[in-house]
Amino acid sequence: MKLKNVFPISAMLVVVLMGSCKKEAPNLPNPGSAPAASPDERMGRGGLKAVDLGVAGNFAILSKSGITDVYPSAVTGSIGTSPITGAAIHLTCTEVTGTIYTVNAAGPLPCRVTNATRLTTAVGDMQTAYTDAAGRSNPNFVNLGAGNIGGKTLTRGLYKFTSAVIIPTDVTISGSSTDVWIFQVAGTLKMSSAVKIILTGGAQAKNIFWQTSGAVTLGTTSHFEGIILGKTGINMQTGASINGRMLAQTAVTLEMNTVTRPQ
Repeated sequence: MKLKNVFPISAMLVVVLMGSCKKEAPNLPNPGSAPAASPDERMGRGGLKAVDLGVAGNFAILSKSGITDVYPSAVTGSIGTSPITGAAIHLTCTEVTGTIYTVNAAGPLPCRVTNATRLTTAVGDMQTAYTDAAGRSNPNFVNLGAGNIGGKTLTRGLYKFTSAVIIPTDVTISGSSTDVWIFQVAGTLKMSSAVKIILTGGAQAKNIFWQTSGAVTLGTTSHFEGIILGKTGINMQTGASINGRMLAQTAVTLEMNTVTRPQ
């Protein structure tokens, strides 16, 4: 009788042990699977927060000192200048698909809209956004390529440059639609003629921020992606284009350019 009781108990113990192994199995590494992402790799998916543009985010071009233009340019999105008067906007109504805001009755007619309050708020938000981007700490990359980023593929993260940045050849910005890039440039930013920034993997211009202390120059027929937060001027040379925003604390210069606000 005692032997008859031993076998059922032993069988039950085997079943329990097998069940425990099955529950733990999913936590074991799966041969051939990709390794878990490191904290640095995960940072861009949630750790790096996009720069809040506030009301300035409603503008394709916003300037404190004016917008010059060599006709014809094509701007998709609203534009404005403040505190300088609307007379400093040289774009015509037919060149802008959007609203042209001015602080007074001067400016392109008949399309200009006078709204000094909105412009004051937008410029204040632009400066706050610049300070935010410039103040981000713990960069993922410092002086990448000694400031020459031509030919590189740039993944999400915070990039810090202590001097000028040049883009002499095409650059690829690769990442998902939720990834964020912030470039802190202590000097000037210059893109050579016919060079372009290429977005891959779902990367979006609205999540790319170029905070630049010095002047920004986009060479002839070049193509740029992202939001420029410029401490000084932003200069587009003949035929250059941008999918992004130009938010300048001095002037913006256009020469037969295409400016498209990011979606």
